[in-house]
Amino acid sequence: MSFIELAKKRQSERNFMNFPVEKEKIERCLDAARIAPSASNSQPWTFVVINEPELREKVARETYSSLMAFNKFVHQAGAIIVIVMEKPSLITQIGGKIKNKEFSLIDIGIAAEHFCLQATEEGLGTCMLGWFNEEPIKSVLKIPRRKTIGLLIALGYSANQKLKEKKRKDMDEFRKYNTYK
Repeated sequence: MSFIELAKKRQSERNFMNFPVEKEKIERCLDAARIAPSASNSQPWTFVVINEPELREKVARETYSSLMAFNKFVHQAGAIIVIVMEKPSLITQIGGKIKNKEFSLIDIGIAAEHFCLQATEEGLGTCMLGWFNEEPIKSVLKIPRRKTIGLLIALGYSANQKLKEKKRKDMDEFRKYNTYK
């Protein structure tokens, strides 16, 4: 399929079949993330794959609370990917301070999308999660306290093969040429 077809096919999946994901497919997704660009090629990420069922359950429980239960679908995912932000290169840190930009956040977003697009190519569904209880996950996964988890990705086989209609702004609402006005 063309790139635009692949991009249109990728969606945030919230209904998984409770099947394990083959290691070969996960490895290809990780390889796609590995080749993502990053500021000064700093590659400020570590991907922790959670595919052991008991550990996956513990991590899934930390993606919602009694007040916010919208991520309970994560229990159905065959794997959970935890993206840990690593210290960027010195030049990236300096550039980020000068330009007041968190390049590492941009970088893990790009790498995560590479991962998700490859997952789509593999016939898998994904959902990126920004809502989670970081400290308990770090404890369970033995992630050092000084590290930050940037993002989680629920990964698995979709229970619903139907594509959802994408509700996006019309091109004229976000596209500008040569000037903002």
